[in-house]
Amino acid sequence: MITRKQVANQREMAGQETEKHLEDCSVSNALGTWVFSVAGALLAIPVGIKRKSLAPLVFFGTTGTMLDIIMGISQCEREHAERQMKLLEEQNAAAMCTLTETGTES
Repeated sequence: MITRKQVANQREMAGQETEKHLEDCSVSNALGTWVFSVAGALLAIPVGIKRKSLAPLVFFGTTGTMLDIIMGISQCEREHAERQMKLLEEQNAAAMCTLTETGTES
């Protein structure tokens, strides 16, 4: 039978694991998403040459970088939500198992 203290310890450990996972996820996604940055730069070079200005490079470069960051954060949030749902399902299954055990003992 699982005590309340054990459940509290499991939740605390899960919270620490979640923080570490989010940190790792955001760092890996920041390094892994470069597609929009490169696309923005490749688009900006011919436009900048035609207009004889660096403004397109600044605009498309920063826009591409922002899109990369947004995509990385949304992917982290999606992974975090999936992990939370899995954890919640496991907790519900453990609670149902505990209830079933206490019901058969009575």
